[in-house]
Amino acid sequence: MSRDNNSGRPKKPRSSTRNNSDGSRASRPGNSSGSKPFKKTFPKAGERNSDSRKSSDTSYQARMDKKFSKTEQEPFISSPGEEKKPFGKSAPQRGGSRGKSFDTRDKYERGSLKYGRRPSNEDEKDDRAKSFVQKRRLNKIEKDVHKDTIRLNKYIANSGICSRREADELIVQGLVEVNGKVVTEMGYQVEKTDKVVFDGQNITPEKPVYVLLNKPKGYISTTKDDKARKTVMDLVANASPYRLFPVGRLDRSTTGVILLTNDGHMTKKLTHPSFDAKKIYHVTLDKKLSHEDLKLIAEGIRLDEGVAVVDQISFIEGKPKNEVGIEIHIGWNRVIRRIFQRLGYEVEALDRVMFAGLTKKNIKRGHWRILTELEVNNLKML
Repeated sequence: MSRDNNSGRPKKPRSSTRNNSDGSRASRPGNSSGSKPFKKTFPKAGERNSDSRKSSDTSYQARMDKKFSKTEQEPFISSPGEEKKPFGKSAPQRGGSRGKSFDTRDKYERGSLKYGRRPSNEDEKDDRAKSFVQKRRLNKIEKDVHKDTIRLNKYIANSGICSRREADELIVQGLVEVNGKVVTEMGYQVEKTDKVVFDGQNITPEKPVYVLLNKPKGYISTTKDDKARKTVMDLVANASPYRLFPVGRLDRSTTGVILLTNDGHMTKKLTHPSFDAKKIYHVTLDKKLSHEDLKLIAEGIRLDEGVAVVDQISFIEGKPKNEVGIEIHIGWNRVIRRIFQRLGYEVEALDRVMFAGLTKKNIKRGHWRILTELEVNNLKML
């Protein structure tokens, strides 16, 4: 045993653990009592780095494959037994430069499946709803067409006189006749061939149509003519699916505005003198009208039916003295021509420019148009 030169104490032998045959690290002295030695083996110096690198590479690749694996998303199944079909293509691989570029339109075409929602099919539902409603309406119309009878209040309401509720009140009051007999029974069924009269006028269960025509010369204001002459019905043949009737009459050589409708109540109202439906005419005479005769016409000319009352008469500004404007409300036959004939004048041209507030503005000669809702309301308020 050697001694330390400085202290004189003997030196202790040093134990080396670097070159152990079993490759394990020996336990060091000084460990706590009862502790077990560390038994995990350690690789050699050359093997340690390569193994750790391989294990780390393997674990990283496993995590990446698990995270970005090409797995199809779970499809939405609307009903049991339906074939499973995924929406769109599989999820694209990261790195757009290598794989196929991602098109953002796919997200809107397939819908958002991030939270398991099915793509929107509201358009398809709307189409189904519309087709169902249209089919139901067509079935209802078909049933009404093939029906032989119709309720009396609906019959009156369809004619455009009033609503169904108001029609019930008219029926209770005894103002409606069916085939010449007063009917006060609620829910009375009317056949299509029955004759229904309200306020002394025949009515039809049709939607009211109002057509304004600028009548040309050479047409008569009747529905039919025994001599096969041209009528105003030839000009409005395509204006309405219902049969129209002229309101009032214009003789064959008179031109201008004329109203045609299937509303019998409105026809009676506009043609009766008590409603004062104003009519304005542009008259062209064969010679100049004197001021004395103008005053006589304004005071009233006596004809066979009585005194022809003229509301207004005057010369037309910027026109020669043989052209005058005249306003009347009476509906006697050829009344304007007879007024001037009584004073020795002949009417060469007669044009009606206004009837019941309706003018021929923007209507060419021989053409027609449908009245607006405002114009119809104005006629009803007369």
